[in-house]
Amino acid sequence: MPELPEVEVVRAGLVPAVTGASVASVTVFDERSLRRHEGPSEDFIDRMRGVRFAAPERRGKFLWLPFVSEIQEFPTHAGGSNGVSGGERSKSPEFPKDPVGARGDAAELPGEALVVHLGMSGQVLLRDRSTDDRLTRIRLDIVHPTAGALRLNFVDQRIFGSMAINTMLPTRDHPEQLIPAQVAHIARDPLDECFDDALFLKRLGARKTGIKRALLDQTLVSGIGNIYADEALWAARVHYDQPTSTLSRPRAQLLLAEVRAVLVKALGEGGTSFDAQYVNVNGNSGYFSHSLNAYGQQGKPCPRCGTPIVREQFMNRGSHFCPKCQKVSG
Repeated sequence: MPELPEVEVVRAGLVPAVTGASVASVTVFDERSLRRHEGPSEDFIDRMRGVRFAAPERRGKFLWLPFVSEIQEFPTHAGGSNGVSGGERSKSPEFPKDPVGARGDAAELPGEALVVHLGMSGQVLLRDRSTDDRLTRIRLDIVHPTAGALRLNFVDQRIFGSMAINTMLPTRDHPEQLIPAQVAHIARDPLDECFDDALFLKRLGARKTGIKRALLDQTLVSGIGNIYADEALWAARVHYDQPTSTLSRPRAQLLLAEVRAVLVKALGEGGTSFDAQYVNVNGNSGYFSHSLNAYGQQGKPCPRCGTPIVREQFMNRGSHFCPKCQKVSG
């Protein structure tokens, strides 16, 4: 499943092609990819057509493309109505009649966003208008002010991912920042500039669970999946089942630092690709799989001590660790 580095690679790849682009047409090939959208495919198509995107954003494993709504000049006489560029839509927000209209300039208010969840095998591929990809579930033809006509193909082999139009809400800790309602329950990730280390450590110490379960809890910290949890725990020499309540603050701080280090390294190497399902917007694979020390390395010698790496069953998946370097303590 794509984790923070893989989703961030996709987000960064979309920025130059999507920011400021308008949607010319939408084709839904499989309505199952709209499972998180509140409404039928016709509603999705109608509301997407003509919208313009702001810069793509991400939290944890969630990606979204905010819509930009322009407030056109308001009439000065009583009883006038507000216009929305690109054609009025029945669900466009009603903008207040404020001094912006009197000045004749335009303000931009992102009230909705296209939320993309990659699920297990989802991909967002940037193509020219002549290119279609096998297993494309949703296709967006867009027009960029400088790059011209482009195509976004949402490809998903297992159809666990989705696209949905969602309302933007103020975040709890920074109300001036907006986030889709579907993502509001997701905690910030360790690479977020607003991530609160002290708050995370406090909440971590209050949990009564194993440390890996805590790292995978997206309401505590987001973006860390099975791969990077195993790698960070190996780097910090912490056993995956170490009780959170027994983790000293210095060791918890070390683990958080290792989580960041692993995510940054993986991001610099384009993420982890084991097969063709994990690619960037151009279809290229990441190569962090060559830097793995624990995940998927069962039977191989630990790079630190030489003891064979072990894989144990954990939460319907595997947990990889060194039985000598990573022992439950306390």
